[in-house]
Amino acid sequence: MSENFPFDPVETGRAVIRSTIAGSLATLDEAGNPFATLVTMATTVDLRPVLSLSDLAVHTQNLKRDPRASLLLVAPGGETGNPLAGARITLVGTIERVDDEHAAWRYGLRQGKAARASALPGFHHYVMNVTNSHLVAGFGNIAQIAGKDLLPDYSDSKDLLDGEKMVVEHMNDDHADAIALYAIKLLNQPGGAWRITGCDPEGIDIATSTLRARLPFPTRATTVGEAGGYLKSFAKQARSLEQ
Repeated sequence: MSENFPFDPVETGRAVIRSTIAGSLATLDEAGNPFATLVTMATTVDLRPVLSLSDLAVHTQNLKRDPRASLLLVAPGGETGNPLAGARITLVGTIERVDDEHAAWRYGLRQGKAARASALPGFHHYVMNVTNSHLVAGFGNIAQIAGKDLLPDYSDSKDLLDGEKMVVEHMNDDHADAIALYAIKLLNQPGGAWRITGCDPEGIDIATSTLRARLPFPTRATTVGEAGGYLKSFAKQARSLEQ
């Protein structure tokens, strides 16, 4: 990285978490050996991983005995040949089953499927409580980040967090054209069926079936009104670039 853009482990780690929809989950089997599997994931607003796991899966049985686990997430970047080209982060903590409709809704948006994956027989949602992490983001850019530092504190933003579902569904249902303009004009992404998959105090996550991107707010938004104001200004800015 250049001197103008020093390595920021926390922001880099958060970016990796937001950019992925699958990871390698390591649980402990009956003998205490590491057991790695592939899982799909989303996050809560504060970036705790959300998983949808089958009661019959070996990793679920392992978690019922011992909730300790790690989750390896790899950002896009290694598709052209070098599998180590993408930044990656290993999250360490415990995983617990939750009955959280908002987490289920976020999982559905991130995965592009029905929000209540638990409606599938034998599937339930689980959340990872992150205690530590290990980030590798290129030569010399390696850091251990405690969970309390990695995950953002949005305790001052209750109004926006309570209204996130309303904001996201309104934009996706009524302003798909604006979301596409965010992607194309503001983020230099290709055209496609872009949709918002999350709105938090620091920005919005958008995605197609194959791409994901992040559009940050200029400053922290703590209310629905503040977030809505930014989304309107983004649309105005993007439309001005069409001319």
